[in-house]
Amino acid sequence: MDEIKETSLEENWVKIHETNVNITSKEDLASFFKSWDHDVNKVYTSDIPQICKDEPCQLGIDEAGRGPVLGPMVYGIAYTPLSEKQLPVDLGCADSKALTEEQRDKIFNKICEHRKKIGWAVEVISPNTIANSMYRRVKFSLNDVSMKSAIELTQLVIERGANIAELYVDTVGRPEAYQVKLKKLFPDIKVTVAKKADSIYPIVSAASICAKVLRDHSLKDWEFREGTISSAYGSGYPNDPDTKKWLSDNVDDVFGFPRIVRFSWSPAERILQSHALSLEWEEVEEEENRGEQKISKFFTGSSQKKRHQFFINRCLSNTSTL
Repeated sequence: MDEIKETSLEENWVKIHETNVNITSKEDLASFFKSWDHDVNKVYTSDIPQICKDEPCQLGIDEAGRGPVLGPMVYGIAYTPLSEKQLPVDLGCADSKALTEEQRDKIFNKICEHRKKIGWAVEVISPNTIANSMYRRVKFSLNDVSMKSAIELTQLVIERGANIAELYVDTVGRPEAYQVKLKKLFPDIKVTVAKKADSIYPIVSAASICAKVLRDHSLKDWEFREGTISSAYGSGYPNDPDTKKWLSDNVDDVFGFPRIVRFSWSPAERILQSHALSLEWEEVEEEENRGEQKISKFFTGSSQKKRHQFFINRCLSNTSTL
């Protein structure tokens, strides 16, 4: 049975549960996204075709939704036996950005129909995960998030029995550095990392289509947990007039944006700065001078610790009796 896994940024595949959702066409995506907790990532893997366990396979990796201020980024993988290299071509797989939405949906349905010869998996990376990773004390960049997803999706299908012999990846960052990293992790697999890989390798195009179709439907089928909110948000890209208007109309003075928004993106940050309430933090207690001290100081009583401004302003003091 297909599996859905929900993950947080810090924990690797920690929440695993069986689901009644079995994606056999794009019509199943509404129920898939209906059960999504927007705070965590969502992973779907198709059943591994038996032929992909018995024969060496090629696997392609690509993403959709890297740049939008709204919605998730989706990483997708697709894999077929080397003996079926022509299959993605026959299904019409090409760069997803060069296809219309209708064409992508039709090809996605064909991929699902050929489940005995082609497998696929996706990770829907939540806006919350993306934004929080940008604000970590030790920043976890979007490239880091992307590589983590690509690597773990590949590891996941290998652990489930897929016999992967060749790996083709649309690069993030420098192709050479990414290829070295992947080769260290998968030393027995032929690794190819390239720019525009989705327009060069049909198996990467198949992965790109899976990612793009789920990205599109994640926005169409988004259910706001925050209440009744307009879904007229356009494409989700920062330069889309509908997206700009929606952001300005749906910022709360105190709580900020609904969870569909990547609040670390600069368009969202600018709106928060101009529309949301500003906060003034209490003065932080000053630390005593930690420089070199005179030896005579050790023979005198310790100085009284300076009280925090919070207690001074509110006329609060310690008491020994109640």
